[in-house]
Amino acid sequence: MNILVTGGAGFIGSAVIRHLAGRQGVRIVNLDKLTYAGNPASLGAAASSLHYRFHQADICDDAAVLDILRAEEITHVMHLAAESHVDRSIDGPAEFIQTNIVGTFKLLNAALAYWRELPGERRDAFRFHHVSTDEVFGDLPFESGVFTEDTPYDPSSPYSASKAASDHLVRAWHVTYGLPVVLSNCSNNYGPCHFPEKLIPLVILNALHECEIPVYGQGSNVRDWLYVEDHARALELVVTKGRPGESYNVGGRAERTNLQVVETICDLLDQRRPRGGARSYRDLIRFVADRPGHDRRYAIDPSKIERELGWRAQESFETGIARTIDWYLDNRSWWQPIRERSYAGERLGKVA
Repeated sequence: MNILVTGGAGFIGSAVIRHLAGRQGVRIVNLDKLTYAGNPASLGAAASSLHYRFHQADICDDAAVLDILRAEEITHVMHLAAESHVDRSIDGPAEFIQTNIVGTFKLLNAALAYWRELPGERRDAFRFHHVSTDEVFGDLPFESGVFTEDTPYDPSSPYSASKAASDHLVRAWHVTYGLPVVLSNCSNNYGPCHFPEKLIPLVILNALHECEIPVYGQGSNVRDWLYVEDHARALELVVTKGRPGESYNVGGRAERTNLQVVETICDLLDQRRPRGGARSYRDLIRFVADRPGHDRRYAIDPSKIERELGWRAQESFETGIARTIDWYLDNRSWWQPIRERSYAGERLGKVA
């Protein structure tokens, strides 16, 4: 297999590449524009593999993408390149429209042209895997309900609306043109190499720097949390064993309020890196004005991928968050340059 991963220097994309690296019979081709969230350091040892290639390119450049597909003889596309931060989408939605909608359209056109050129067996084996989010479904009441693959779309933010649009484009290219696609929608990921403006790394790093830890509203919004390495295993199964035209929801069965997440991190840091004067990191928590259109609750039902593809999350939230904190404590050289960038003071004061 020659697998093209778009956005492979990002958080989830790099986890996928690290997971696939060393697989017998697998070549990995990473296509990434290297925007602010793309970090080649996240690839680790995978970047030095003889079975890894990198192309710095924009998915909106369909001619360049088609050249890469042909030159690398791609058999599977895993499309993870996306603008993904909700706060950024509220402040500047244009980039989200361009990357998530126009970019996916351009990528689909390149993939379709390439697929049509393939000989019989290679054409039959080709897959286009679109990786999306549970945020396309909108939100749920606090007390009931879960997202299934049949839940109607009801996006709330420019980010989730752009991802919903890209999902629809992928399905349309399957129905209209026959392109063999699979889709997946995941809950909130966390783990190593997560960009520091997102909730969990922001809390960890603000705490370590004795900065205030901002929490939207009263911290009552609920998310289902998925350890990124569990997600990478799920994505491999979807792209290799998923049924064309089908979608698969991927969740960790680990619902927590935002405040519970923040307090758990504070308590673990109290054990691992105690503050002076017997103070708790919880003392740094500050409640701030809620963001517009803040969804109340996300909850994924992963029964389909569990039943059809045999996937199960291996990490509970307790084990996954402990591993995540330990990674940030041990990998200052990864996150400190990001934290110190000139724009960081503005962005890293926000909550995901």
